[in-house]
Amino acid sequence: MQSTLIRDAIIVTQNSKREVKRGNILIRGNKISDVGETSTDADRTIDAGGNIVLPGFINTHCHVAMSHLKNRLDDVDLQKFLDLTFKLDSGRTPEGIYNSSMIGISEMINNGITSFTDLYYSEDVIARAVTDSGIRGYLSWVTLDRKYTTQEGDTLDNAEKFIKEFTGKDRITPSVGIQGIYVAGDDIYSSVSQLAKKHGTIIHTHLAETREEVYNFVKANNGKRPVEHLSDIGFLAENVLAAHTVWATLREVKLLAKAGTKVSWNSVSNFKLGVGGVPPIPEMMANGVTISMGTDSNGSNNSLNMFEAMKFSALSVKNERWNPALMKAQEILDMATINGARSLGDESIGSIEAGKKADIIMIDSTMPNIFPVSEENAVNSIVYSANPSNIGMVMVDGKILKEAGKISPLDARTMKGKVFT
Repeated sequence: MQSTLIRDAIIVTQNSKREVKRGNILIRGNKISDVGETSTDADRTIDAGGNIVLPGFINTHCHVAMSHLKNRLDDVDLQKFLDLTFKLDSGRTPEGIYNSSMIGISEMINNGITSFTDLYYSEDVIARAVTDSGIRGYLSWVTLDRKYTTQEGDTLDNAEKFIKEFTGKDRITPSVGIQGIYVAGDDIYSSVSQLAKKHGTIIHTHLAETREEVYNFVKANNGKRPVEHLSDIGFLAENVLAAHTVWATLREVKLLAKAGTKVSWNSVSNFKLGVGGVPPIPEMMANGVTISMGTDSNGSNNSLNMFEAMKFSALSVKNERWNPALMKAQEILDMATINGARSLGDESIGSIEAGKKADIIMIDSTMPNIFPVSEENAVNSIVYSANPSNIGMVMVDGKILKEAGKISPLDARTMKGKVFT
């Protein structure tokens, strides 16, 4: 069994005590064996030289196969954005989906994302990109009413087939998703709940993203709001991961909390699309809702950058509530790591502790944008000062995917002339 020793690191453990300490990390195979002062000989030794080492970021909402759409959907109103997206997204080929996914996955690895949660069709093709790249993928096959879909066959049958085929595969966790309440009726929501229960998966969905989505639903359903309705029909549950929830009321926040539903916060995408609000994050936190961090797609965000998402998310709440002390750097980092693991029902990742999977990243603390760094300010340095250029090493499942600032899965120059549609 291959072993690796990372020496002399400022370790941001993200354990239950949120310890930050100077020390070593021993990795055996794909798992962390020891954290602390261990100096056991290993097959390979990496001298961190006082750099920050932390668990890899977990991106809990993404449409990675849309990575080719960056910079093609900008500066238009929401309806035109959606119309263009549906037009460009229809009739795609497996080759195009794979190539676009590889671009997005390589971007994520490059900026320290070691796991991502995806919502799309053709997740079997995206799974191939996950396998080939080395990243960890939690892939949700999207379902919706037949009259709205371009998928061949029944969307629920497609989702179940995908789950059956990919359950147990290395670094791939299949699940089922729902596009949203605006294209899926109660029958879909009920069937998806049953399917997820049958196979023990999460359910990944969009929820209360825009004011128009909420108001249209209220108008058509005698004043009932989307979260209220999903609560009433028994859909909300601990295995549900809801992206956005920008337009949730305090009553709806309490319904989400009561059900144990998890929330993926996608602040950069929300602001770029001009959804007109900030999710009630402080109220969610006060009520015990587990909040994680998502980038959304390259179509609506233009980048899959967790550093940007962390800093912007913190600033958006501080500014909206006129209170710079409201969001703490530690709370934001939790959302990008350990909370992501909890949202996926997989606590084998998200922190640096013995027995956890070796999904680890290293930040170069000597670069001028982040220097000086110590145990006392390491977390703040990650959230407020660091950027993707600081990522020197990325390890997933014990295997190094980026080293000395160079990424191995994909050199973008090799993608020239490739099909992306």
